[in-house]
Amino acid sequence: MTSERLHINEIFYSIQGESTHAGRPCVFVRLTGCNLRCKWCDTEYAFYEGRQMPIAEVAEIIRGYRCDLVEVTGGEPLLQEGVYPLAEAMLESGQTVMIETSGAVDVGRLDPRVIKIMDLKCPGSGECERNLWSNLDHLTRRDEIKFVVADRADYQWARDAIVARDLARRVGALLMSPVLGQLAPAALAAWILEDRIPARLQMQMHKQIWPGISRGV
Repeated sequence: MTSERLHINEIFYSIQGESTHAGRPCVFVRLTGCNLRCKWCDTEYAFYEGRQMPIAEVAEIIRGYRCDLVEVTGGEPLLQEGVYPLAEAMLESGQTVMIETSGAVDVGRLDPRVIKIMDLKCPGSGECERNLWSNLDHLTRRDEIKFVVADRADYQWARDAIVARDLARRVGALLMSPVLGQLAPAALAAWILEDRIPARLQMQMHKQIWPGISRGV
């Protein structure tokens, strides 16, 4: 493991703002690089910025925060081979490990103990055709699916996917997030209630705690 490296954008300790773990202290490891260009992306700085670090050093920094929840995100973290030994090291340390992934890269290689927070890209992202639907076969009740919703059409696409692919049975939670500044949360809430779909409205808690701050939160 000591000879392997990761391209790291940032490592920080904050409050988890998304998923069913929202509100919990969490160590975030943001990896550099992404193969998608979603129209509403809020982490474009992770496309290229960062530095190479040995995996052992990254693991040591994470352990130094003395936090039992770790999220590896990006960019797209599964583009880097080193993500697998890093996740293994954290699991062996007794930490809960989450991977936030776009859904456009195969998740089948991840240790089954890793909690996968997997996007399904709605049409408004501009990357809907990149969804790797075979990933659904690798999800379990430990995992969660997230939809980022920009408008009514996105919501209807997500609603139909939930029904057609029986997504509520496949994972532990279905999450819907409105695109900040594009879709009013009240509108998304009303649609969820009207259709009685088994999804959770997600408000990106970190953006409410630290409005206007994009890094390190």
